[in-house]
Amino acid sequence: MVALSGVYSRHMKRALDLAISIPLSVIAVPLALAIAAAIKAEDRGPVFFRQRRVGRNGVEFTITKFRSMPCGTPHLESAIAGELEVTRVGRLIRRVSLDEIPQVLSVIAGDMSLVGPRPPIPQQVPLIQMRKENGSLSLKPGLTGLAQVEGYDGMSESVKSGWDAVYLNRLSLAMDLRILVRTVAYIFRKPPSY
Repeated sequence: MVALSGVYSRHMKRALDLAISIPLSVIAVPLALAIAAAIKAEDRGPVFFRQRRVGRNGVEFTITKFRSMPCGTPHLESAIAGELEVTRVGRLIRRVSLDEIPQVLSVIAGDMSLVGPRPPIPQQVPLIQMRKENGSLSLKPGLTGLAQVEGYDGMSESVKSGWDAVYLNRLSLAMDLRILVRTVAYIFRKPPSY
């Protein structure tokens, strides 16, 4: 277990998470209701998809997303899951990452941060081990992260963990703000085939 040092990582990062995620969760309510209604209208299945993920220091927690795949889709890592069938509503909400909206509640609860390594599923043992070795497993997982804005899709696990280590070593308010801004830009430049 790595103890994070620095005033920002120990005190201000959590304050930033709450300062952004609490108002965002309120503002997003009408959009979330519309997404939920669209998912229900398409196939009557559950609105949410829940999955166990590995968080800070290897502690597992449950993430919640809006369901973008047909009912009964197996729980797989995102690189493989992206190759599976996606519903019509799912294609739309994944195109601009609206399926991630419920995870804002995980930020408020303290299981996640706005910025950090994306949380892997427990079966991604090599990635978890690499993060443990480079110290980045000591970070709270994030809604977005440095690896995401550097082109996460298609990255090998060693490259992902490498970006996680870079983030750990450069962790600061300026870095988090840059990643948040780049995330917004990245969402809107995703190719239509996503």
